[in-house]
Amino acid sequence: MKKLASLLLSGALALGLLAGCGGTPGTADTPAANTDTPAAPTQTGSLEGTTLKVGASPAPHAEILAVVKELLAEEGINLEIVEFTDYIQPNTAVENGSIDANYFQHITYLNNFNAENGTHLVSVADVHYEPFGIYAGKTASLEELQDGAQIGVPNDPTNGGRALLLLQEQGLITLKEDVGLEPTKLDIAENPHNYEIVEMEAAQLPRSLGSLDIAVINGNYAMEAGFSVGTDALAIEDASSEAAQTYANVLVVKEGNENDPAIQALYAALTSDTIKDFINNTYDGAVVPIF
Repeated sequence: MKKLASLLLSGALALGLLAGCGGTPGTADTPAANTDTPAAPTQTGSLEGTTLKVGASPAPHAEILAVVKELLAEEGINLEIVEFTDYIQPNTAVENGSIDANYFQHITYLNNFNAENGTHLVSVADVHYEPFGIYAGKTASLEELQDGAQIGVPNDPTNGGRALLLLQEQGLITLKEDVGLEPTKLDIAENPHNYEIVEMEAAQLPRSLGSLDIAVINGNYAMEAGFSVGTDALAIEDASSEAAQTYANVLVVKEGNENDPAIQALYAALTSDTIKDFINNTYDGAVVPIF
């Protein structure tokens, strides 16, 4: 009888533990679904069967992630790449938990986005830098620019400011002193040739070159349009410039998810020698690894 009572007591305790964990018979080892964070590793520490959704611009970010996908598959992790063509939705998707991470933006843009939208996004890793370039439209070279020429720049504060800094670096305009990294048109101190600074959405600039004399274009949009920074750009940011050091493209997650094992596996793959070699051998200087 004592043995029978002991068995009955053990069984009752086991059922109590299952109820406390929210488990059901036959599924005690299966973690509950979580749409806000990457799937947790199993009790053995394995990430086998984990799926990560990562938002990215088509080029170069999604292309780089396609190689990362192969690396993560070796660990049993399925990387689902979700492509975006704008700079807003990838961040809102991470914030609301519909994707686990994104890889498309530089750190300065991320900080501004958080400040303006009340989001809670953080960088996990600096991955690469994309030099801004000036590309020819109706005018073939900087030397041929006429008075009143139209110069296209991105219309968001961080990329627009970066474009103006590059124009100053090339001697086309002079900015006020101590304007920092985000000057606006109001910060132009000297414009002796009365160039017209035309602000428009960054993605529209390559398609608008036919109506502009020149344009300052983000590296990813230049690549998507088929431009090579090495052969097509009239000028690019100096790799040692403050802008180059500031505008690192980063892997981003929602605050609190930085140390998730699956995110850390993604970070390790994205900053591996395999990815460094892929970037260096693929992008002709348009993408520069910084890890």
